[in-house]
Amino acid sequence: MRVLVRPHQIPVRLATGLFMLNAGLSKASADEETAAALHGMASGAYPFLKNMEPMTFAKLLSKSEIALGVALLLPVVPSVVAGAALTAFAGGLTGLYLRTPGLRQEGSLRPTPEGMDIAKDTWLVGIGASLLCEELGRRD
Repeated sequence: MRVLVRPHQIPVRLATGLFMLNAGLSKASADEETAAALHGMASGAYPFLKNMEPMTFAKLLSKSEIALGVALLLPVVPSVVAGAALTAFAGGLTGLYLRTPGLRQEGSLRPTPEGMDIAKDTWLVGIGASLLCEELGRRD
């Protein structure tokens, strides 16, 4: 029988899942100003988002973070699925960091003080990729 979550994966899934759930719940009641700021930053990096209403974007972002957090927390969600979802989401955050002017030092990947909050989220890519690679590399 294949185990969906192995014991050593529980701490990282718990910590990351709670972090993502909190991020999503925090955005669930975003006001117009917060929604506009979130949407402005995202649509600057990803132009296809420009036509979306800021409140719609904030609600979608909130629901995505909540769903991802819950997926990481629930042991019935296979680690390969949770890891793939986390890697994709975190890849988007990393793209936002790389594409937004002023978040990185000129000619460097090192963050500016303004970029630190987003740059630190690159650890999510590592966690997601680790879960994904471990599960894809398994030989049952």
